[in-house]
Amino acid sequence: MTKTRALVIPALLTAVAVAITAVTVALDVRAAGVRIPVDSELEQGWPAALSGLAMLGPGVLLLRRLPRHPVAWVLTGFGLLWLADGLASSWAIYAVYVAPGAPGAAVAYWFYACFGAVLLLGLPLLILLFPDGRLPSARLWRWLSRASLVLTGSLTVLLALAPTSVMERFHQTSLPPEIKRLEFDLFAVALPYPVWAVALRVAYVSVLVSVVVPFAVAVRRYRAAGAERRAQIRWLMWAALADMLLLLFPLRLPPQIPALLLGLAIAVTSAAVVVAVTKYRLYDVDRLLSATVTYAVLAALVVLADVAVFTLAGSVLGERDSALAAIAIVAVLYAPLRTWLWRLVRRLMRGSRDDPYATVSTLAERLELATDPDEQLLAVARTLAEAFRLAYVRVEIERPGGERSVVEHGSPRGPSVSLPVAYRGEVVGRLVLCRTDLTERDQRLLGDLVRQAAAAARASELSTDLQRIRARLVLAREEERRRLRRDLHDGLGPSLGAVALRVEAARNLAVTAPAEADRILAQTAEEVTGVLADVRRLVHDLRPPALDELGLLGAIEQQAGRFRSAGLRVVVGGDEALDMLPAAVEVAAYRIVSEALTNVARHAEATRCEITLSVREGRLDVTIRDDGVGIGPDVVAGVGMLSLRERAAELGGDCEVGCPPGGGTLVGARLPLEQAMEAAGV
Repeated sequence: MTKTRALVIPALLTAVAVAITAVTVALDVRAAGVRIPVDSELEQGWPAALSGLAMLGPGVLLLRRLPRHPVAWVLTGFGLLWLADGLASSWAIYAVYVAPGAPGAAVAYWFYACFGAVLLLGLPLLILLFPDGRLPSARLWRWLSRASLVLTGSLTVLLALAPTSVMERFHQTSLPPEIKRLEFDLFAVALPYPVWAVALRVAYVSVLVSVVVPFAVAVRRYRAAGAERRAQIRWLMWAALADMLLLLFPLRLPPQIPALLLGLAIAVTSAAVVVAVTKYRLYDVDRLLSATVTYAVLAALVVLADVAVFTLAGSVLGERDSALAAIAIVAVLYAPLRTWLWRLVRRLMRGSRDDPYATVSTLAERLELATDPDEQLLAVARTLAEAFRLAYVRVEIERPGGERSVVEHGSPRGPSVSLPVAYRGEVVGRLVLCRTDLTERDQRLLGDLVRQAAAAARASELSTDLQRIRARLVLAREEERRRLRRDLHDGLGPSLGAVALRVEAARNLAVTAPAEADRILAQTAEEVTGVLADVRRLVHDLRPPALDELGLLGAIEQQAGRFRSAGLRVVVGGDEALDMLPAAVEVAAYRIVSEALTNVARHAEATRCEITLSVREGRLDVTIRDDGVGIGPDVVAGVGMLSLRERAAELGGDCEVGCPPGGGTLVGARLPLEQAMEAAGV
């Protein structure tokens, strides 16, 4: 079928359906005040037209999507038959009771009373062809399917061929005279009544029996099907359940209500077929089935409770006062209890998603009680599972150090969806849920919960890292103090003590042995020079003096001069804003450049090295680039590289070492200035 025909045919069918419905309703309006005898078996046609539209609408939609699918044509064809049946009934009423003598009365009555039984074929045929449009492939089941359709269709044939007198005698009824005068036995076959009686009894029983075969075929298909086909069949099961609940509605209702319920049941079935055949949101049926059963049970319990309340009030207080007493009981006790039970059932079915504040509050409380990041992630998984009634939740978070933390709640079952977990615009992990039917409102709530969870998890990780860094800083400070104490006690202390002794000895020999005293003073001067060198070394280790004397750029230029040689050219460049940097940033930058220069001189085999320092966006960027051999992919980071990263991390920055496409090695460090100023109290 061409694309044009696939669009034109559904449009034409829709126009025909609208026209038939309009004519049917107009005829019913004209016959609204006419009394129709019950024995005529006629009724207004608008309920049949409503049922026809309920089947034709989904059929037309399916034709537009799958124009060659047999199920689409079954829905459309039987929808048109329902419409024609309703029109025939309305025209027969009009032609017999509103405008006697109008043409077509006999044909309309025959179509409605005799041929209308063909509508019984719709449901079995739909079940046998569902969902792929083919009868069962097994020979036995295919034969049984065809036999069941023939048995169902036999009633239509018999009703079309049986004379009116036979049908009146069989049903023990008598048609009104105005109906008998129509002479609608168009295809009547004269046979003895016993033959017709046996044939009609067999046909009516066959209609009931033949329904069993299609349902048996559906059960067999379900047992032999895969996950997708089973989900399609479960949509039909849900439609059958919904139809049963609709059609078992209390019968003491106005006659229009059952007709509306029948149309609604047909619409539900047709819509379920369209969803299953097109596979749109196919796996939503599991949730829909459980919700339908739960709400049906709840509705039945509510009805039973209502009946019990009114019955108890009537038996205790008497007929006269029972209504008022029941109303009082419902208003005071039963209504609040019903509302509470309703909320409880919804919470058991849907979780706490309908109360976002309670869900967020529960998550916040659990995050507050969690003592470490893994417990926080487990609290997130548990809260999400409870809020959205999820069978399985998996939370994966990337740690700042590169490690991955994974927690799981429940067991994976069914299709899953993976959602990113972001913190400040950066993806820090992912969330895996065994559910794909989340609404837009659910997704917004889920996003809010995940953002809170990501912030809490990252805050906990940063807090842990901060505590670890503080411990390292304290340890480094104490180690530095120990080193200074050892250098002062074991180096400067004895040296100064020896100087003092030599000076004292020189004083004692100054008069008696001036030459010896002069020799001792000369040795003492040499020792003082050595002590001064140790002092300069200690001072340089604490803070290079060149930083105070020459500034950062000058100190680095001085350091670069020590590495310049005939085979290595070192170029230093920087901004004018380098004069007002915090002391900690200056020291870190100086140490990073010194370590990088050492690596260039020892390992790079480079001929040129460029050092660039610039201040931008609240940070100091330090870049050291050389044209050497670079770093191999199998080279393990040594103490020097780790030292570069640690010095940058101490100030809240970072340092990367890599090999650019042009060759050589590139060391890039970013040192925040604001954090260093705050730490220094600037």
